[in-house]
Amino acid sequence: MQIFGRKIKLSTIALYALIIVITIIMLLPFAWMLSASLKFNREVFEFPIHWIPENPRWENYVQIWTKIPLGLFVFNTAKITIMVTLLQLFTSSFAAYAFAKLKFPYRDVLFLGYIATIAMPWQVYMVPQFILMREFGLYNTHWALIALQAFTAFGVFLMKQFYMSIPDELCEAARVDGMNEYQIWWKIMLPLSKPALSTLTIFTFVFAWNDFLGPMIYLTKTDLKTIQIGLRMFISQYSAEYGLIMAASVVAIIPVLAVFLALQRFFVEGVANAGIKG
Repeated sequence: MQIFGRKIKLSTIALYALIIVITIIMLLPFAWMLSASLKFNREVFEFPIHWIPENPRWENYVQIWTKIPLGLFVFNTAKITIMVTLLQLFTSSFAAYAFAKLKFPYRDVLFLGYIATIAMPWQVYMVPQFILMREFGLYNTHWALIALQAFTAFGVFLMKQFYMSIPDELCEAARVDGMNEYQIWWKIMLPLSKPALSTLTIFTFVFAWNDFLGPMIYLTKTDLKTIQIGLRMFISQYSAEYGLIMAASVVAIIPVLAVFLALQRFFVEGVANAGIKG
């Protein structure tokens, strides 16, 4: 089949059509959420769905800031997310450099044991973690969430796989020039690993920002809550303000979308390179 003078296989057309359909299906919930954020409660679940409200209720985006302390919740979430992301990038890249480029006894065994923790469900060690945080006096503090989320085996694995794609000769040449391991990591490895760091940033930011179970377990004070827990304040015993919930959810998505759009050009490259060697 020829389209615009170019010969295109039917299989290619079918593949693109399938991708478009899947994309539309994935975007529909977000479109519905955006539409519902501009409606009264009684209009949210009307069927058939009115995708474009006849009388958009822009007041919903004003009321979400006055009915609950949404600004405080956004600040708390941003504080936790930024600290978790920065610590994750630092510790994962640092540990990954040691596992990828340094020789020390039982290196591979230690790495395998560390990575094996990925296969362990969080529910298995959720209670011991809670007891540990409480004994450390971190219950009802943001530090509990930061300490639990800032050090993960996935980040080390992702960075190690990328570092292994960097020639060892580069590190050897740096050592000959008089650099120590810290300088090699800081001046050579980090600048070369922007794609992997960007990928890890996206994964960590999204996970920390959207975390619901962690804040629900460790944070009970209103002034410490994150935006995901704060949304529950729109739900009372007998009713729920769905229009406001959807409006606040749209606001909650904006930072995640901004981070992804800012780093998307590195994302695919980082995911692809992470599996080159291993």
